[in-house]
Amino acid sequence: MYQIILCTCPDKNSALTIANALVDEQLAACVNIQDSVTSVYQWQGERQQDQEVMMIIKSTHSLFAAIEERITALHPYDVAEIIALDIQQGNEAYLNWIDSMVTKQ
Repeated sequence: MYQIILCTCPDKNSALTIANALVDEQLAACVNIQDSVTSVYQWQGERQQDQEVMMIIKSTHSLFAAIEERITALHPYDVAEIIALDIQQGNEAYLNWIDSMVTKQ
């Protein structure tokens, strides 16, 4: 029912733009922004190494499609990393708070 969605961005400003949109539109209850993660990956046949910003988005399973659509519309990358992990357990009061902060779908 609840999910953590991970998404990297090239900089803090793009992460803040996306985070604010998700929270303002009640798609996410909370977005943590972690500065300076190092990403090593292959892109267009070449190994890349970049400093990125990681967003940790807390929401519900039912809102994933809307979150993915909104991130894709706002994200500067051609292919945005958007990965959802189901929350198996958590503080009941915190999970109830997530419910109260997001749109019901």
